[in-house]
Amino acid sequence: MPIFPGHLPTKSCQVSFEQSLILVLLALLIGGGVLIFFLSQKLNKTSLENRKAAELLNQLEQKTDSLRLESLESKLNPHLFKNILNSIQSHAYQTYFALDKLANVLDYILYESRQKYVSPKEEIDFALNLIEINKIKLSPLFELSVKTKIQDNDPLYRSKILAPLISIDLIENAFKHADLQSGDSFIRIILELKEGVFSILVSNKVTGKPTLHKANSGLGAETLDQRLNILYKGRYTLDRFKEGEVFLAQLKIDLNGKGA
Repeated sequence: MPIFPGHLPTKSCQVSFEQSLILVLLALLIGGGVLIFFLSQKLNKTSLENRKAAELLNQLEQKTDSLRLESLESKLNPHLFKNILNSIQSHAYQTYFALDKLANVLDYILYESRQKYVSPKEEIDFALNLIEINKIKLSPLFELSVKTKIQDNDPLYRSKILAPLISIDLIENAFKHADLQSGDSFIRIILELKEGVFSILVSNKVTGKPTLHKANSGLGAETLDQRLNILYKGRYTLDRFKEGEVFLAQLKIDLNGKGA
């Protein structure tokens, strides 16, 4: 049968068209899948880059905060360093001052104390130096009061009529039995020379802490009593007593040869 134009394609032609259409659709699907894969990869890469950028930004912020903190610390550290230097300087001066006083005390003990008598002026100067040395042990809040009542024109002030180291026991006992780190504790010392009578009055608040008793404890007080009795028998008084929490010790010596 002859084929005329306008006739429908044969079955084989239809099969070929359908196969072509399927191939085109399959190609589109594969292309779409590849495109989706590449887009997904691109998104993953972009997401990774964004995370890295966020981490980098976080690191930069931390670095900035660290640099800001270092900048603040660099401003504070010089002040701290200066305060430390001031503190060291203060202690160094205090130490130098104490060593200077210690040198005076050692000179007095090594040389002046070998004499049977010294002047009241020399003994008072020794007592003041001894007090200054002991001040190093005190709390800043500790109350230490030292007064001298001297008649400078008294002819006995510079006369060698007083036994050396006569004041050491009363002063040392005050620093020994007071709580030197307590803000409500105190030591009060009055050194006086009036009308030829040398006197020293020492009072201190007794610590509530137990005192460590040594083998030679009390030897200084016993020695002082013996010396006074030998040198100034009938011309001195030495009183030690306690009033509440306050211990007082007072020594008076009549340097005129009259009864104290």
